[in-house]
Amino acid sequence: MKEVEFGVITFKSTHHAIKADSTFNRESIDFRTIPTPREITHSCGLAIKFNLEDMEKIKDVIQKNNIEINGIYKIMKDGIKNKVEKIH
Repeated sequence: MKEVEFGVITFKSTHHAIKADSTFNRESIDFRTIPTPREITHSCGLAIKFNLEDMEKIKDVIQKNNIEINGIYKIMKDGIKNKVEKIH
């Protein structure tokens, strides 16, 4: 089975997740709002999944719009197993 990698942003609160969703829509960033993966439990219930190729644009938009995040993670999915690495 092919390994899949993607980024996930977690937030301090649902308010910040909703702000990020709205901001990323305006910036035409390819993303999806998802429930926070169970491997990452120390944040609000919403997270944003994005393509790792967009990492620099994502960081720039977060900084410019003062979006408070808990962290940015790289998820490597291999079949049913997920490996999580905090990258920011």
